This record gives sequence, C-alpha cells and structure tokens, in this order.
Amino acid sequence: MSQMLDHAVAEARKLSDPEQDAIAALILEEIEDDRQWEEAMARTPDKLAALATRAEDQVRARRCRAVGFAEL
Repeated sequence: MSQMLDHAVAEARKLSDPEQDAIAALILEEIEDDRQWEEAMARTPDKLAALATRAEDQVRARRCRAVGFAEL
C-alpha cells in the first residue's frame, strides 16, 4: 500500500462507521469507473483517437477553441 493510501486509511479509521462506509463506497465506485473506462477503451482503441482528431479539426476550423485547464 502506498504511504498516501495508508495515511488516508489511518485517517478514515478515526471516523464513524457510516462515514467510513461512505468513503469506501466512493473508492469502490471510482475503481469500478476506471475499470469500465479501461475496458471500453480496450474494445475501441481507435474511437478516442478519432474523437481527438475531430476536436483538433474543429479548433483549426475555428468552430471552437482549445481551452486549457487554467481557463476552466
């Protein structure tokens, strides 16, 4: 276990059972979401590349503009 996760677990142990359950549910949901994303990308590896190319084309055609994270 990483030090950060170990620290998070140690802090979570100080919380009430319902709070611990809520945190556990969030972690498990995130893990499942990641698994589903990886599975979907493995089935259609060209789809994401095609979407990225389409977005780049739209930016070049000035139909939209690129936005950096600092602008969000």
